[in-house]
Parts: sequence; structure tokens; C-alpha cells
Amino acid sequence: MADQFSKSVELGLKLSKRISYGKERPAPAVMERMNSEKNYDGTADFLPTGPMVYAVISEPSIVDNPDIPSYQPYVHGRCEPPALIPLHMHGITMEVDCYLDTAFITVSGTWRMHCVTASKSCDCRIAVPMGEQGSILGVQVECLPRSYSTQLIPLEENQDADKAKDGFLLKGRIYTLKIPQVDGGSSLSVRISWSQKLLYQDNEFCLKIPFSFPPYVTPVFKKMTKMERIVLSLNSGTGLEILCKSASHPLKLNRQAGKLQFSYEREVSMWSMNDFSFLYSVSSSDIFGNVLLQSPPLHDFDQRDMFCFCLYPGNSNRKIFQKEVIFIIDISASMRGNPLDNAKTALLTALSKLDPADTFNIIAFNDRSLLFSSNMEQATKEAIEKAYQWISNNFIADGGTNISIPLSQALKMMSKSKSGDLISLIFLITDGSVEDERDICAVMKRQLMDGSLNCPRIHTFGIGSYCNHYFLQMLAQIGRGYYDAAYDVDSINFRMERLFNQASSIILADISIDGLEHVNSLELYPSHLPDLSSGSPLIVSGRYTGNFPDFVKFSGTLADLGNFITNAKVQKAKDFPMERVLAKSQIDTLTANAWLSESKQLEEKIVKMSLQTGVSSEYTDIILIETKKEKQINELSGKKIIILRSVGVGFGSLKATADNLPPETAEPKLHETSEMILQAATNWCGKMIDCCCCMCFIQFCNQLNDQCAVVLTQLCTALACFGCMNFCCEVCFSCDFCN
Repeated sequence: MADQFSKSVELGLKLSKRISYGKERPAPAVMERMNSEKNYDGTADFLPTGPMVYAVISEPSIVDNPDIPSYQPYVHGRCEPPALIPLHMHGITMEVDCYLDTAFITVSGTWRMHCVTASKSCDCRIAVPMGEQGSILGVQVECLPRSYSTQLIPLEENQDADKAKDGFLLKGRIYTLKIPQVDGGSSLSVRISWSQKLLYQDNEFCLKIPFSFPPYVTPVFKKMTKMERIVLSLNSGTGLEILCKSASHPLKLNRQAGKLQFSYEREVSMWSMNDFSFLYSVSSSDIFGNVLLQSPPLHDFDQRDMFCFCLYPGNSNRKIFQKEVIFIIDISASMRGNPLDNAKTALLTALSKLDPADTFNIIAFNDRSLLFSSNMEQATKEAIEKAYQWISNNFIADGGTNISIPLSQALKMMSKSKSGDLISLIFLITDGSVEDERDICAVMKRQLMDGSLNCPRIHTFGIGSYCNHYFLQMLAQIGRGYYDAAYDVDSINFRMERLFNQASSIILADISIDGLEHVNSLELYPSHLPDLSSGSPLIVSGRYTGNFPDFVKFSGTLADLGNFITNAKVQKAKDFPMERVLAKSQIDTLTANAWLSESKQLEEKIVKMSLQTGVSSEYTDIILIETKKEKQINELSGKKIIILRSVGVGFGSLKATADNLPPETAEPKLHETSEMILQAATNWCGKMIDCCCCMCFIQFCNQLNDQCAVVLTQLCTALACFGCMNFCCEVCFSCDFCN
């Protein structure tokens, strides 16, 4: 679908050559930039790198300047699939609020339908690229006399959810939806909100937001004022000094205790050409923790108090644990091509980073499992080279998917090699679902129930949408490990490497939280505490009743087997929307538990939490509500409702796994199939001819003999009488012969 989107934009840019701006001329850099945006394989990539709005053009004849109509040779036929012309952007404001490891972004902008004649209208497509683990929170659009806004509703209230054709994710990170029938020349005021995670590395938090705009969204009229504004607020929740390391845009600082506030505003000739990035650290020379408490909001369905435990690795350069590692890699037929190639590359990189004192093994699985070695191997240079050769010979995508056998083999192998100073790590990488997932979780619970230092940690990684990501999350929770996923095949390598690095750099294990004897109704997310890695802070949240202590003790085991204890002072959270900050991780944790237990009560709790915080879930759907300004009707029944697709990842597909469908086939289609079938049925003759322009047709006729030409002329005359013949009377945008 991403390729289709990119091709539609490329076609739209060619189609926009029809637009005349009078004496004004587009900057030459526009076409130069368009031609230079190429992928490694030489193809153009026109996916959005910042919030964008496009005109959806099915009828090329409507493309013109709404202010200065020009003579345009009439264009017959249709663009199928529709072209996407990027609209000119007239203003952009981004507001960012960072709390702990989460950023909330709101972008407000104005776009103008500059490419459609004033007497016509067409749909507009909004596309919002989001950063790390982005989650859409809401979209609001004003295009007089109508306005649109998204809203969450419980799943059972949406009987037509399966029929929804619009509102989905491209490459797992670009949210897009369509606004119907916007008039040429009108302006769209768009407000988009989403949340995303901050990356953490070397004791530094990194915020990166897609905020780069191509030159062709800049209005042509030079005298028009173009304002660009960014506001950033940062609350680490620690009370410690925050050190700003770098920023992509020139920000002005307003420093407060434990907080940072930045702003940037200026008139620009060209919109931002760089993504917004901000790097900062929290000053600490060692592992430290803090605890935040907050009372529930007035209308909260759960009136228990909220808490948040945070444990940070600091910049102490503490020793990491020696480890034994088993990589379990899915090589079923659905992994054929890019998924397996990228997974293989990430695995080879992980092997190269093992310390010679570490041990490792590899299990490749489909219907059966293949072992690199019958025992754990020392990570010597010779063993690593031998593993490289084994991977090359045995990583051949074929067969079905069986997860329980390789997991059992890995646990059995690690039980033979128990050592007091080792951490055992199992990495499971798969793109499929299996029928016995709940049984696997039950077995893992029994085998890992002692929770000791030598008990294996299970880290999971899901590829695409056909695997059950909540099974993988549950497995990681049970195994006190980490979970990650790649919904876009191109991101597999990067995300797998990051998971390997995070899980392989443990500095504090067997963590416990003491001093909560007088706390009642304690609920933890997650319930099993993972280890602390130098690559990420540990954040645990939940609800409670009763008396919370003034200090909480964190304890654990260091890599030298020494004990570590730190006391964290409990603080009341001020100006801190704890409910929103923790909602996404809590909903994901609860959903994994609801899937495992098949509890309707938990599902109802997730729905309430989702509706209250605005964070989507597997049990809520998104709708788009259209309101006409001249008829302000408060009742929901008086407004037009457009059903959108669910943005949840789902619970996998046993059928797709059994059929060995590749992850790429899970992406929804950009354009509605039903609409295209209707067009094909009602305008079949036109479709056959629309792909040809006049010059193509003339050159074709010149090569015919006289008799064929006469027959063809008579046929064309007959078709014209029935209104079925359409010719393109100017540049044929889709014909390679003309180009």
C-alpha cells in the first residue's frame, strides 16, 4: 500500500503541472527535489515526512487554479487509482509535551485546495507520520461549512466495523484518513494529536518527530506570510537537573526547577526541511529511582490512587551481566524474501557483538526445528564464523509454524547449563500465530515460576500483523523480558538489533520493590518486573488504596553478584497527566491479560480506560463525525458518522499463518475496491481507452493499413455515439510511450 501511495503522489505532482499561477512561478527547486528523492533501488519515494494533506483526484479535468482559471485542454477519462496532489501549506504549529518516556504531540496547520477549480470539489486525504511507537489520539478538521472530528466508541456499538474502508496505518507509522468533498479554493484547518515514545541510549533521551516538508507544499505566491511555530515543554518527573544536549531547530529556553520550556517561531520562505529532534539527559552518576503519586481525576471510573515507579540506569558505566543466549528464528514459508533477509542480518549483527565469555545457540523453526548445536557454544571467533555458515545454509523459508517445540528445546538446553553469574536470554522472532498459544503461556508460567537469577528471560519480537502480538507480549511478561515489533518489513533489521542490544546490556537483575506492606488493592503493570538495562529506564505503574509510604526501597542483584539497594522518595505529581502518560502501556498489558484469560470483565475495563484517555484499544473503534455549521445539532444521531478502520494490531491470524501469507499482504488497500469494481462495470469502454493519449492513438493509426483504418474509424464512431469513448487531449501522465 505504501508503494501505491507513493505512486499516486508522483502522478499527482505530474498532474499539477496543469496549474497556472499567472506571473508567479514555482521555485525551480521543487522539481529538482522531486527528481532527487530516490530510494536505494532508484525508485522515487513520495511518502510524507511531516503532516500532509492531499487532493484525491479521480477526474483530471477539475485540476486548475481556483483563483486564476486558465485555458486547459479538456481531459477525458479518470485516474485509477486516484492521483494525490499535495496541497499548499499556509501555516504550521507544533506543540510537544514530554513526560517520563512519552511525548504528546499536537500539530495545527492550514492547507488550501489550490489545485481544484472553484466550481468543483474532491476528497482530501490527511497523512500523519508518527515517531517511535506512535499512537493516534485525534483528528479535527474545519472546512466551512463543515467540520470533522474523530471519536472512540466501544466495539459492540459499531456493527459496521468490518465494512470500514478508510482510516489506517501505512508502514505501521503513517496514519491516514479521508475528508469527503472539499471545494476548490477552500481552506482546511487541521488539528492532529498523537503520542509517541522517546528513545533512550547512553543515559540520554531522544525525541524525534517527523517534521520535514517538501518544497512543493510551499505556496507559490511569494508575498504570502508563512509562519512556523514549535513549542516544547519537558517534565522528567524526577526533580533532577535536565541537561539539554542538542536540538534540530533554534529554540529559546525558559528554565524551571525540574522542567524545561522551549519555543521557536519565525516567518519562513520555505517550510522545515528537517525532522524535529531534541536530545537531553537527566543528571545522575548512578542508578536512581523515584516514585510519583497522584489522585484519580474526578470522573475516573477507577477511584483508586495512581502511582508510578521509575528506575533509571544513570551514567555509571556499571558492568553488564555475562550471558547465555538462544536465538529462536521463524523460517516458515511466509518469511520468504525481505522478512527473513532482514532478520538474518540482525541476527548476524547480534552474534558479532557477543563477548567471547558468552555462550550461544541458534534454533531455526518451521514445522520442525533445526539446532545449530546440541549444546551451548562459547562465542569464540571460530564458533561465530561457523554459525554464519550454518545460517547461510539453513535459513531457507519453507514449511509451517510450530513455536512450542523450539521454546521447549531452548528451556531444556539452558537448564543443563545453569551458572550462578549468568543471565539466560531467549529471543523468539516470528511472523505467525499458532493454535496452542495459551498452552505455551501456561507451560512457561510453570517452568519459570521460581523467578531466580538463573531463570531464563524470554524476549519476543513480532513481524507484521498476522502474528498474535498480545501472545508475544504476554510471553515476554511471563519471562520478565522485553517485547518489540516491526509492522513494516523495512524496519525489521533496526528494531531487532535494538531489542538485542537492550536485552543484552542488563546491569541490575531480580528487582524487587519493598516498603508496600500497608498498601491495599495493589495492581502492577507489568506484574512481573523485568531487569534494568543500560539501554532503557524501567517504568512500573498501577493503582492502590491505603497508606503509601514516604520512601520506597528498590533492590536487585548487580553483575558482580553484589546487592544493590536504593531508597526513592515518594513525591506528589504536579502538572503531570499521569493517567494519559501511562494509558498506552497499561492498556497493552491489560489486553494481553484479557486475551490470555478470555475475561470479559478485563475487556470492559479496557474499554472504559480507552474512552476515558482517548487511547485506542482492541475493544474500541474510531469514527469520524461530520457536523454542518448551519445546523448545530448536539445529538450524535443528528450528525453524519463515517466508520473508520480499527488501528489495533489484532490477535493474529491462524488462517494467514497456515496459508503462509507474507506480512506485506496484511496491509489494507489505499483505495476502496468496491468503488473501483463499480467503475469497471459501468465504464468498461472508457477504461480501455483512457490509458492512451491522442499522440499515442495517432501514431498507432499511422501504422495501420487503409482497410484496418476504415474499420477502426467506423468502430470509434459507433462507440462515440454511445458515449463510451474518451480521449486524453493533453499530456498523458500514465503512458510510457509518450514520456
